[in-house]
Amino acid sequence: MTVSASKRSVWSRCRRGALAVLAFAGYLALAAVAVAVAGGSVTSANGYDVMQSVAALGLVSLGLGLTVLIAEFDLSVAAMTGLGGMLAVISGESSPLLGVLIAAGAGLAVGAAQGCIIAWGRFNSMAVTLGTLLLLSGATQILSNSQSLDYGRLDVAVRLDNPVLVIFSLRSLIVVAIFIGVGLVLAYSRLGPQLRATGGHREGARVAGLRVDHVVIGVFATSGLLCALSGALLSYSLASAAPDIGTTPLLFAATAVLLGGVKLSGGEGSALGILLGVLALAVLQEVLAILLAPDFAVDLITGGSLLAVVIATSASRLRDRHRNRAAHDPGVVASSLPAATKRA
Repeated sequence: MTVSASKRSVWSRCRRGALAVLAFAGYLALAAVAVAVAGGSVTSANGYDVMQSVAALGLVSLGLGLTVLIAEFDLSVAAMTGLGGMLAVISGESSPLLGVLIAAGAGLAVGAAQGCIIAWGRFNSMAVTLGTLLLLSGATQILSNSQSLDYGRLDVAVRLDNPVLVIFSLRSLIVVAIFIGVGLVLAYSRLGPQLRATGGHREGARVAGLRVDHVVIGVFATSGLLCALSGALLSYSLASAAPDIGTTPLLFAATAVLLGGVKLSGGEGSALGILLGVLALAVLQEVLAILLAPDFAVDLITGGSLLAVVIATSASRLRDRHRNRAAHDPGVVASSLPAATKRA
């Protein structure tokens, strides 16, 4: 890789990371102003609520974000979350851990199957995952007989949601720990460059010797696992599982991912950025709750944020396309991958 291309790549990543931090800081500033103007007050309970929102949808956002990082898009995340929650409630009555393992195993299997179809069949991921979304939604309805199912282990719900360190709960700490783990893997292992190369220029990555199909399958398997785990923990927390959780998890996750600086066309993004995007939306929801805003206000502001980020991302992509034509050469991608990656 040339020095100038390397500098442009580093600058682009730093810029996106800075945008994620600025977006989060901007939401915090607006939240503080709105609460002050309305004469409200912020307590530790509000911080706890924010972290519970992160616990509810953080892993869904992380799973979706990983697929966007490799220039794909998993539309099935909401349905996988719902199915994971239903499986955990049905199978976890006697052993909560068993319920989580069954839900996570199902998510892993479904995600891997999606990845195989997309990678080996060269199919569009949105088309495949849309079909999976419908299949999983139907499967959840069949399992529940189209009714909400109660989970009798209230002690599990209490244990998961009891406050820890003032604003955290066991459930939110688990989610934060997973974000940290994924972030470290992306930052310090060869998987990070492999995912970014797959998303940034897939054919060049193939020429460089990267097993792109394995990367795609692994990412979709991980996405399914994270979403199913999120659904299991949420259903245990609520002591019930609903047959249809709607599209809220998908919309929230997509907005958080883009707010967190993940490039929609793939190749750039981080777990920390996604976490900041999730936190920004969680803070927004909590502020609107403090202000007693109507429910549609959340949709309006979230939708407006998503549209603004998409427009800004598109403009940035056009600029980068003119500046980085040389970086799309397969030989450039090959030289950018670590030696261990090329031998894999």
